[in-house]
Amino acid sequence: MSIAENIEKILSEVPEGITVVAAAKTRTIEEIQQAISAGIKIIGENYVNEAIEKFRIFGKTVEWHLIGHLQTNKIKQAIDIFDMIETLDSLKLADKLNKEMEKLKRKMPVLIEINSGQEENKNGILPEDIEEFMGKISCFEYVEVLGLMTMGPAVKNLEDIRPFFRLTREILEKISRKNPPNIKMKYLSMGMSDTYKIAIEEGANIIRIGSLIFGPRRE
Repeated sequence: MSIAENIEKILSEVPEGITVVAAAKTRTIEEIQQAISAGIKIIGENYVNEAIEKFRIFGKTVEWHLIGHLQTNKIKQAIDIFDMIETLDSLKLADKLNKEMEKLKRKMPVLIEINSGQEENKNGILPEDIEEFMGKISCFEYVEVLGLMTMGPAVKNLEDIRPFFRLTREILEKISRKNPPNIKMKYLSMGMSDTYKIAIEEGANIIRIGSLIFGPRRE
């Protein structure tokens, strides 16, 4: 099927209230244009450098989410492009982001990345550290925390991802009940092309879809 047909199918099947982010890593300008024309409103990029070229073409005709790790030396470039950073994963990054946004006198919406699988090689806040992290990040005036994001570990059986999505939702619900200052648990970003249906069942309201929209990725 074409990109447009893929998007029509996904959007028709996804429940109301679920936001679809088109994960556009390695995708061409032409492919992204087809996705936008077919109704995609948010483009997700993993790398700032890759986003720069695409942003020059499309600008603010769509929203841009950073869905890959943000290096501190890329913050100044990132805040010119992205409407949300879904992968805030350290106090150091939050501090530097806050200082740059303060210069602009505007807030940057962010999601806190949870390392739900507690994997040593993955970025994100460990589940047992999240409450302490939230307490510290709430003092940053220009970093607007709006929810959580997780990748979850790689699994052979797709059902095996469910406990990690469920854990992340439970963390979000726990934080919501405590209602910390300057923090809103509005969004839960989980699930990709192969796991998004499970993610929705477990409470996701943002899903990041790449290959189901664009076809297999070219590395």
